[in-house]
Amino acid sequence: MSRQQRDALDAILRSLPRSEVPPTPEEQRSGFAAAATRPAPEGVVTRRTVLGGRPALELEPAEASGRLLYLHGGGYIVGSPDTHAGLVGELARRAGLRATSVDYRLAPEHPFPAAVDDGLAAYRELLESTDPRDLVMAGDSAGGGLSIATLLAAREAGLPQPAAVVVFSPWVDLTLSGASIRSKEGADPIFTEADVRAYADLYVGAGDRAHPLASPVFADLTGLPPLLVQAGANELLLDDAVRLAGRAGADGVEVTLEVLPGLPHVFQHHYGRLDEADAALDRAARFLTAHQPRTAGGRRAERSA
Repeated sequence: MSRQQRDALDAILRSLPRSEVPPTPEEQRSGFAAAATRPAPEGVVTRRTVLGGRPALELEPAEASGRLLYLHGGGYIVGSPDTHAGLVGELARRAGLRATSVDYRLAPEHPFPAAVDDGLAAYRELLESTDPRDLVMAGDSAGGGLSIATLLAAREAGLPQPAAVVVFSPWVDLTLSGASIRSKEGADPIFTEADVRAYADLYVGAGDRAHPLASPVFADLTGLPPLLVQAGANELLLDDAVRLAGRAGADGVEVTLEVLPGLPHVFQHHYGRLDEADAALDRAARFLTAHQPRTAGGRRAERSA
């Protein structure tokens, strides 16, 4: 059944219309919202809030314990907490975490490093009310890269790291130097190299695309928390995920890399209709909770000072 699901998903993604004229950012945002939005799962309560000075969506399953900060994907140009409410809600539900998804500023109106500034501000505010041992992070695509950049900025600011971080198909190299940007172009049913380059142009412009906070694959990752990286084999950003995991391991970070065959970019978004997506979300949830010192009853296990 899984092979049939993968083939059906690939066909659907390849059938989505592509404009011959490059759409404006506003058109991209409305199109992405219409095509990608999935609502929060049943039993997950959502509420509007503000975190780090930015609008945010809080998603809370029943009996949640611990906090999850989520940064959505969309090439730094599109996407919002609303478009990702389903994915974030599913991860929060499976992990038993109260999640906050931040509506960080988007390019080109707010180019790099605005998104990093917003991620850091949100993380800093959460630390005011949350023990870092009870706090985890996650993000997909650009939000995956932004999650790593946020933790690098937090490290430089002298802030404690969270308990763990999970990234789905992270975009961590805006120089597009990974070989898979070209070798996987035919296999990727969503993006072309030109698509990814256009996102980088709008986010960084004439700036330094190898800056560690824009392209964390070039950063020293020493001191970051345990990291889980998941990616599909059929995506242009495959080498971003592989090289991020390698860089983390070389810098002494506990890291787990999962590459799933025959799957596209952020395949986890297709939970409920793709067996591998549900299984990957379950593993991500277990990874996050395994690194939080909580008791079976949902309360944090006290550590001696």
